[in-house]
Amino acid sequence: MQKTPETQKTMGKGARTCRRCGTHRAIIRKYGLNICRRCIREIAGDLGFRKY
Repeated sequence: MQKTPETQKTMGKGARTCRRCGTHRAIIRKYGLNICRRCIREIAGDLGFRKY
């Protein structure tokens, strides 16, 4: 696949951002969450996750 300016914006880690805070780092995409790990720790209880 050729990297053109149009496709460059939709490829790689920089294209994915946290839905809550907008950061590009440490995105958890499992289950379609697309939230960074820091935001997950803050709202995990509301999402139904529990610590064991």
